[in-house]
Amino acid sequence: MMKKATSIELFTGAGGLALGLEASRWKHLALVERNRDACETLALNQRCEQPLAKDWRILSDDVRNIRYERITRRRVDMVAGGPPCQPFSLGGKHRAYNDHRDMFSEAVRAVRELRPKCFLFENVKGLLRQSFSTYFNYIVLQLEHPMIARAGNEDWTSHLARLEKQHTSGKDEDLQYRVIWRLLNAADFGVPQHRHRVFIVGFREDLGKEWAFPTPTHSFDRLLWDLWVDGSYWDEHKVAKKFRPQVSPRHRSRVEALRSDFFLQPPPGARYVTVRDALHDLPDPRRRPNKAWNHEFRDGARPYPGHTGSVLDEPSKALKAGDHGVPGGENMMAFGDGSYRYYSIREAARIQTFPDDYRFSGAWSEAMRQLGNAVPVKLANVVGESIRAQMRAR
Repeated sequence: MMKKATSIELFTGAGGLALGLEASRWKHLALVERNRDACETLALNQRCEQPLAKDWRILSDDVRNIRYERITRRRVDMVAGGPPCQPFSLGGKHRAYNDHRDMFSEAVRAVRELRPKCFLFENVKGLLRQSFSTYFNYIVLQLEHPMIARAGNEDWTSHLARLEKQHTSGKDEDLQYRVIWRLLNAADFGVPQHRHRVFIVGFREDLGKEWAFPTPTHSFDRLLWDLWVDGSYWDEHKVAKKFRPQVSPRHRSRVEALRSDFFLQPPPGARYVTVRDALHDLPDPRRRPNKAWNHEFRDGARPYPGHTGSVLDEPSKALKAGDHGVPGGENMMAFGDGSYRYYSIREAARIQTFPDDYRFSGAWSEAMRQLGNAVPVKLANVVGESIRAQMRAR
């Protein structure tokens, strides 16, 4: 059996990235998370001996207090993590570098001190907002040149200028990384949710690695084909013709184009995974009893403009965390009869591709906050597998 590569993960949250990387044969030497509720979820799964989480070493601490030489003397192949996204979130206050929760400097410090062969950091797509473009460039340059550290009284723009000079100088450095980034939609990789995350990946310069992000495996066109051209989706779910909804006006022109294809060949690849696909074998949480973990019904779901829930036969809208629990009108399903219902915790976990034996600690709103902040496990697995394959390549 091939030996696992080692990693240290920062800002672990409820464990979505950690689970995906563990499944792709990365051995976590430590997971760092300071939020008490998220740590309770991690510890709960460790105690319950969830197969991927049972051997985790959880450090419940602020990453700024971590001294890496005290964690391990072993070689660390990768540093991973998702620095807090609220400074850049489209739904947040957009303070970026003026937000005390901006922890990218700590991600850079971990790279500088641990000197891993590679790193993987992810964040929300708001990081790519035009108004943050200079600061995003600053983040990437820090990761490319981690030894060019910011002085104690130096503002970030002065530090950026020093990094730019170093980057254009062509001078050899003791530690340097080849860094690329891409905005990925989780639905393109089989996650039943439109969830866009920025992934930043770097390989140590001296390794000479060549790597590209994984190619999408799923498509919306194929879903439209299975829904409205050959009807195989409805047959699979045993939905009688009289109960099948009509083509949505927003998709009608695309469906007509697919139907008019001369050869009538289905689009390549797999179809997008829908809410119905993800939840079809879970009991309705309103029915008692049910034996699924974290599958209690929560009342009070109501739509309002801009927040109309997720339809059953498309990938879910992105789950959201909110500053104070679940945002009103979000994280819910919209049924064809005009009714609405919140996702249960277990349903939200399915949407985020957590395994069914992974449990969440805390009240419904707290568990949903953890899920709303998480990386889809399957997306983390796909990217982790690809990086792991490159690390094995000679």
